[in-house]
Amino acid sequence: MNFIDFPKVNVIVEGAENIKFPRMVKVKQLYDARKIEDLAAWTGKEMQTLGDKAHYRGKRICITAGSRGIPHLDVIIRTIAGQLKEWGAEPFVIPAMGSHGGATAEGQRELIATYNITEEAVGVPVLSSMEVVQIGALDDGTPVYCDKHAYEADGIVVLNKVKPHTDFRGKWESGMAKMMAIGLAKHKGASMFHMKGFSSFAGRIPEVCDVFLKNAPVAFGVGIVQNAYDEISELEVMAKDKILERDAALLEIAKDKIAKFKFPQIDVLIIDEIGKNISGNGHDPNITGRSNSPGFEDVIDIKKLFIRGLSEETHHNGCGLAMADVTTRRCLRTVDFDATWINVITATMLNGGKIPVYMNNDRDALRLAIRTCTGIDFDDARVIRIKNTLSMEEIEVSENYLDEIRTRHDVEVLSQPYEIRFDDDGNML
Repeated sequence: MNFIDFPKVNVIVEGAENIKFPRMVKVKQLYDARKIEDLAAWTGKEMQTLGDKAHYRGKRICITAGSRGIPHLDVIIRTIAGQLKEWGAEPFVIPAMGSHGGATAEGQRELIATYNITEEAVGVPVLSSMEVVQIGALDDGTPVYCDKHAYEADGIVVLNKVKPHTDFRGKWESGMAKMMAIGLAKHKGASMFHMKGFSSFAGRIPEVCDVFLKNAPVAFGVGIVQNAYDEISELEVMAKDKILERDAALLEIAKDKIAKFKFPQIDVLIIDEIGKNISGNGHDPNITGRSNSPGFEDVIDIKKLFIRGLSEETHHNGCGLAMADVTTRRCLRTVDFDATWINVITATMLNGGKIPVYMNNDRDALRLAIRTCTGIDFDDARVIRIKNTLSMEEIEVSENYLDEIRTRHDVEVLSQPYEIRFDDDGNML
């Protein structure tokens, strides 16, 4: 790992010492809470919709595990693997995540282990390799790759979360199609695919999928959608020839499920943690409006973004930090720049490897964020604090949102106003 000991800063911000921090209030944002209560039973039932079960007898079947955090993924994979074994198959799991996990076999194995995807937990072998096989090419000559373990299997279960992407818009974004185009292509294939940039993704993903579905031994697909509370609301098992159709349909459902802010204007947004387990962008641009790519500018009006740290599950990958206006020295010292830059280089989005202005602690960073907002009353800044963009239910908002909240039916006040508290080092509690 490559960590940098960033020096302390001695920056004088004129007028910052007079900034008054707003009092905060805990509130609950209300969303559609429908979810699948018994995932094992539901997944088992969906598996029964597949055709000839005898077809799987004696077959080696590969199940994909991606880098995106999916709640209870171990339960889902264990259930699918268990059913395949009952049908006489020999299932195994592979990490399928492009260049994530530091673009190494061990790094990818370790990443899915944090989701409890281990041989002991799911009951089948976990085979991790960065070796790929070229299975075809696009009309423009771009090679199409597939993980070697997956290609040599008798069938591939293309399993993935379906959600809006963080860097482009299209009929197919993050989902089963992207798993075939990039996840299963590992580092080599992901690098090739990204060479023409995110602006080409919407058109090229279905082209890659066409090649993949014709030349790789795809068995069936499993599409998963999460609600605003990070619980699974939809899980579908579908035949190979239905994967692209259902992937597009599930994406539309997923867009309606996103937990967006109930407030259209924020002066300073504080995010406690970002990470690859939270979003490919570290934080979801469909919520923050901040992305390496165009197309998210109208999501929300946020003047300044302050990112405090990285999640433990992201393994020091700092992707998304570049979108912040300010961070802290403590945060930057936790970034593994090798892992982060491998990721942004693979995506050809070098702007994602930049670092924001940083201060020595949270208190100074928040003062700077407020002081550099233009056209506001510095003593009455509209501030919101969230843990991460997967935790959008209970959040903190400044006291000056209360009048607006009282007119809404989808936001509840949970506390009396309180002061922002800092520890002895000036970091938020």
